[in-house]
Amino acid sequence: MSNMELTVLGQDAEAGACCSPMVREALDGEAAVELAKMFKALADPVRLRLLSLIASHDGGEACVCDLTGPFDVSQPTISHHLKVLREAGLVGCERRGTWVYYWVLPAALARLSALLQAPADASAGATG
Repeated sequence: MSNMELTVLGQDAEAGACCSPMVREALDGEAAVELAKMFKALADPVRLRLLSLIASHDGGEACVCDLTGPFDVSQPTISHHLKVLREAGLVGCERRGTWVYYWVLPAALARLSALLQAPADASAGATG
């Protein structure tokens, strides 16, 4: 399952229907709740580092055994943070024997990126 290559659809300039940047279209309530969950998960320094470690790991996935060393927190705390990232829809995981492997979900990062994307003429509305 994790050896499959994931393709993120709708990354061209025409594909703004999924989640237009906030500067062009207001979020509806449901989208705001989903996106807030993702941003809240990323607001913790440990979780942000975990996501970065997973994304930058060789092969695009990391064993939980590789994620505990860089932190001064216990393994159960790392597991809790990984659970928060998983429940927010930012990472996927799969158990292989006694270990669990994690990978970043590209569609989730694309959604966050598209939301925060500033239009080319963003400086026109800026005050200085």
